[in-house]
Amino acid sequence: MPHLLNAAYLLTLVLAGPYLAWRRLVQGKDRTGWREKLTGRVEPRAGAGSQDDSPCIWWHAVSVGEALQLPNLIAAVQERRPDVVPVVTVSTGTGLEVARKKLPGIAVHQAPMDFSWAINAFLRRTRPSALALVELELWPNLVRCCEAAGVPVAVVNGRLSANSFRGYRRARPLIRGTFARLGWVGAQTREYADRFVALGVDPQRAAVTGSVKFDGLRTDPRNEVTEALRQAFGLEPTEPVLLAGSTGDPEEGIVLDAFEQIRRAVPDCRLLIAPRHAERFEAVATLIASRGHQTRRLSQIRQASGGRQPAEAKGEASNPQGNDAPRSPVLLLDTLGDLSAAWGLATVAFVGGSLNDRGGQNMLEPATYGAAVLLGPNTRNFADVVAKLTANDAVVEVQDTASLAAASTRFLTNAAERSAIGERAQQVVRENAGATAATADALVALLPVATIGTNVPLARAA
Repeated sequence: MPHLLNAAYLLTLVLAGPYLAWRRLVQGKDRTGWREKLTGRVEPRAGAGSQDDSPCIWWHAVSVGEALQLPNLIAAVQERRPDVVPVVTVSTGTGLEVARKKLPGIAVHQAPMDFSWAINAFLRRTRPSALALVELELWPNLVRCCEAAGVPVAVVNGRLSANSFRGYRRARPLIRGTFARLGWVGAQTREYADRFVALGVDPQRAAVTGSVKFDGLRTDPRNEVTEALRQAFGLEPTEPVLLAGSTGDPEEGIVLDAFEQIRRAVPDCRLLIAPRHAERFEAVATLIASRGHQTRRLSQIRQASGGRQPAEAKGEASNPQGNDAPRSPVLLLDTLGDLSAAWGLATVAFVGGSLNDRGGQNMLEPATYGAAVLLGPNTRNFADVVAKLTANDAVVEVQDTASLAAASTRFLTNAAERSAIGERAQQVVRENAGATAATADALVALLPVATIGTNVPLARAA
């Protein structure tokens, strides 16, 4: 079976070669990390293979969204087992960059592809005691090789959408063994747990933990990181801000059209756009300029301040256009890893990926800050979270430019209504917290028993 899969993967790579070359040369994607992807030959974990080899959890995240869940999960495990060493892999370049920023001192690698030789090489070099897949990225060679090496595989914060379930079910004869080999699944909802079981997971190994995305969120918009961003952009504490975050094409154009309407009622409103993908930063900056707006870009602000964080710059170069330049109505968050804190700047928050067909992005961060949260209708990736928010009248759905402008104007001009919806959203988050602790408890149960007196210095998650 592994040899057949390896042959199929190689054939796929050959056929996809022209497309991969185009992504690399034209879109700037997948330019690095191919050696680690194809061979699994990463830097060996310190102490691996020695007699005092400490237990290790291999954490795997697909991209940015999954990588952002890791700091709290890793910290929760290490609170319970300080001797456990984390090793992290990420599939995408942007996710890798964010993980390394958020997890200083922890080994973060490009994920090996599902070739048996790459998986086995990675296992030999890192010697994990367990593998934790965040949400779901299930590959047959990965699970089979881990089983052969005695490494239990867990799915944490598991999510299995209706579309994914239908696809897996059609291939059930081929993938049932992969699901059956899973050592534990912590699903976000009962519906997801039932889908895992239907695909072959042992019912005794499937649990409903809730979503870890409800845990560890900032609630105070006056926190130091958010305030540094406010200073960098030159925003006043009481200044109204519409933040459009995790956006994709054509959402930036829709938001800019809506912003023109909003400014007729709220002329001092500022718009902050945070595109989802780094490769679109320049295109979005060009789009903003084409609408006649000067824009301030966080990357340029930081460059002008000598690479220091805005809080360290003490106002220096806070406006690269000059202190006497007109205030830019449109701001661009063209950096990675800053959106979580930037949501604290939002008076009204539009969460992208919902007016195109992406399926939505995480809306809990702006909700926890108490912003008035707006979403498009396409939120299938967060259906359970949206259902909770909707049931508590804690989010508003918009359909197009006109409805986005109307809803934004409504909340920007009505502080009482804005405060009420924000408080309801915060209450939903508080009521659904706790999944991180349950997940950490389950992962610790998969590990070898701790050795008395173990004293292994560990890097902590930031």
